[in-house]
Amino acid sequence: MEKILFVVSSHGELGDTGKKTGYYLSEVTHPWSVLSACYEIDVVSPKGGRPPVDGFDLNDPINRKYWDDPEWQDKMSATMTPEEVDPSQYKAIFYAGGHGAMWDFPNNEKLASIAQKIYESGGFVSAVFHGPAGLLPIKLSDGTYLVKGKKVDSFTNAEEEANGTAKIVPFLLQTALTDEGAIFDCGAPWSVHVVRDGRLITGQNPMSALELGKTLLSALKE
Repeated sequence: MEKILFVVSSHGELGDTGKKTGYYLSEVTHPWSVLSACYEIDVVSPKGGRPPVDGFDLNDPINRKYWDDPEWQDKMSATMTPEEVDPSQYKAIFYAGGHGAMWDFPNNEKLASIAQKIYESGGFVSAVFHGPAGLLPIKLSDGTYLVKGKKVDSFTNAEEEANGTAKIVPFLLQTALTDEGAIFDCGAPWSVHVVRDGRLITGQNPMSALELGKTLLSALKE
């Protein structure tokens, strides 16, 4: 089977609040449930190994299905480091969200290099919720930022404010993407909203993760 690379955060502390964070569980399981029928999925994190998890809702049947799957657990407990990834193996890269991504995605040049190689080889780059923080350091071979002039979505400033985390995260993601030249295209707060601009696909919030998986799968089949 052809492969897709999922990226999850290794960061487990929500600023100086004393609260825990990490990758958001449904933002991995929901796209996985759609994409794994046609693609093998590998997982990378900035530090490798077992990443911290947030959004731990086992009343969600898709979350429960994967959380109880030993094969899935084995894969998630032994995520690759960026150094172990061969970008040529992947048709797409997907950055899962969770607040942890706001700390260890934006300045990760190794992950950015992987995404740049996948994109410039004709592959897709995708992200949801706070996952688009991983798009910020991606530069193409001509030196331009990947998001410049492209329509993108992410967790919005309004949603961050309503969530009570606007003053906890190190920056506001909507603002950072816009500052880098992205055309921010969002839906109403907490709505399902996915934006595709060529081979760049982004989603707004955890509720958009399943739809992002469907959009990515459809794009890959074209």
